[in-house]
Amino acid sequence: MAQTLDFRAFGKNDIRGIYGEDVTEELFYYAGRGYVKFVVENLNKDKSENEKIDVKDVWVSVARDARTHSPSLTDSLIKGVTSTGANVLNIGMVPTPLGYYSEFAQIPSNVISKGRVNGALIVTASHNPSEYNGLKMTFNKSSLTEEQIKEVKKLSMDQVGVAESSYRHGIIKKYDIIEQYAENIINMFATVGRGIKVVTDCGNATAGVVAPQLYRDLGCEVVELFTEPDGTFPNHHPNPSDEKTLETIKKVVVQENADVGIAFDGDSDRIGIIDSKGNALTGDKLLLIYAQDIIEPLARRGEHPCVVSEVKCSQVLYDTINAMGGNAIMTKTGHGYIKSKMKEENAILAGEMSGHTFFKDRYYGFDDAIYAGCRIIEIIAKQKMQNPDFKIEDMLKPFEGVCTSKEVRFHCPNEFKKSVLEDMSKTVEENPDLFGTKIKDIITLDGMRIILEDGFAMIRQSNTEPVFTLRFEAKSKENCKHYEDTFVNLLDKTVKKYC
Repeated sequence: MAQTLDFRAFGKNDIRGIYGEDVTEELFYYAGRGYVKFVVENLNKDKSENEKIDVKDVWVSVARDARTHSPSLTDSLIKGVTSTGANVLNIGMVPTPLGYYSEFAQIPSNVISKGRVNGALIVTASHNPSEYNGLKMTFNKSSLTEEQIKEVKKLSMDQVGVAESSYRHGIIKKYDIIEQYAENIINMFATVGRGIKVVTDCGNATAGVVAPQLYRDLGCEVVELFTEPDGTFPNHHPNPSDEKTLETIKKVVVQENADVGIAFDGDSDRIGIIDSKGNALTGDKLLLIYAQDIIEPLARRGEHPCVVSEVKCSQVLYDTINAMGGNAIMTKTGHGYIKSKMKEENAILAGEMSGHTFFKDRYYGFDDAIYAGCRIIEIIAKQKMQNPDFKIEDMLKPFEGVCTSKEVRFHCPNEFKKSVLEDMSKTVEENPDLFGTKIKDIITLDGMRIILEDGFAMIRQSNTEPVFTLRFEAKSKENCKHYEDTFVNLLDKTVKKYC
């Protein structure tokens, strides 16, 4: 069976697919072996023979989410890693950001003698439906890039049929990293949350083991929803970028007269924020709140900090950041692309529409929804000291007078997405009056973002699902709706040519 193992679940940002079909225990066993080969090769790159690190000195942290099949996949992954002679720090079911944090943490010497891990493997399918699972990979304190994932894929494929090393299997150590993580956060924020009322919705996913108690430790009054981890997700799917999943928390925020609602996705690296009126904030609005808090004091000192975001975000975000004295940069959607661009530009902040938010300012640069919630709590507390009547929505005035559509998701089989997008691009280029207004520019960084005189129309193909995502913006509801109808109709006709 191993000779015909399917590796199609390897994607651009991680491994992802339906459990039992694309994602199996066998695949994870070989992915673990291939990943270790990748780590050893990169650790020893440009080293002399005397300096080279032996695989027995490699440590990898392994974490998992709450999905029902994550334990068995994790067991197979660990078997694959240790079969090479590398060692595993098993940190159990925790939020994905704690997997990332394990690379920065100082692990006690009685657990790991050298105190550091070389990389992290996190078994999760994030926000995908419960039948999905996957694997996120890091090395040297960074998520693997698209090219590095291709390397791991090849190395994993090369391991199929290769016998395990007989001389030594790696060590497995269990370690509870939650206490160290929480202590680190509390040292940063102390009791900043005193007087702030927060509603948390953990979606029966991994945030429940950390977030509510941590926010209480910061002084907040916390109202909890769906805290207990349950991989069947009995109350709603944990995906805060889908507003249908936020119905309960919206109502409870208003009923409880809370300052803010904080919702988490399946592995707690994406955040959803509900304002005091019960409205969900899109990722670009949330990023602008963080940007205002960070940029304005730096700009007063003559600094021009860089903020990275992605192609689906509102033009208001980019224009406002630049007007404040920051430097707003657009890149592809996907946490791997965002992190790479952030490093390249030495950015202090980055974020996506989906709620991934990355802080280099006072943090490590990875996406951590629990930490992002702490920053929102801190912003509310600071603003309330100046104005007791402050509401988080008060920071969104730049969005007034602009109409932005909700994210439109249009199904298209993966095998046709590239052809459909090429066809759409050709049609737009050949029809400059398609939208009834001038096309100022077409950005093809990630899909197609058509810049119009008073807004934009955007389409990109999802990296993790068989869908296109679309978004539209204009200075009036009528124009925004017109752009959406025009583009969706064109997409519908184009997809029907292939399906």
